[in-house]
Amino acid sequence: MDWAKQGVKIVHSNELDLNTPQTSGMTRAAAITHARAGASKLWAGTMAVQPDAKTGPHHHGELETVLYVVKGRIRMRWGDQLEFSEEARPGDFIYVPPFVPHQEINASLEETCEAVVVRDGQDPIVVNLDLRTPEPASAGHPGMPFHPDR
Repeated sequence: MDWAKQGVKIVHSNELDLNTPQTSGMTRAAAITHARAGASKLWAGTMAVQPDAKTGPHHHGELETVLYVVKGRIRMRWGDQLEFSEEARPGDFIYVPPFVPHQEINASLEETCEAVVVRDGQDPIVVNLDLRTPEPASAGHPGMPFHPDR
């Protein structure tokens, strides 16, 4: 085995690939893919949601997704009408099963929320959905709009 070519691969933060399917309100960047690292079953990368922003509702088809929150607070909404909600903080893991409609919401007006994302497949499946979010206009900050419709 040629471990120099088929061993450990390091993908540096300045080498992440932004040429991956996107959802409004979020930036995804690929790190571990077949092309970049030779991975055959996994995809890994990062996601960032800017302050006072939310993603469009979407799902990832048959893929299982795990997020590890690195920075900020992420409010997840999920369900057929995004009727369920819970927050995750740095150090928390989030599991999103296949085909589950969901939305990531930055739960802070000041800080970008960032997470590491891992999926169990190489296909860049992102199905953006035409759902209206039930997210209140002023959640967590009385008198200030939280995520107004844009």
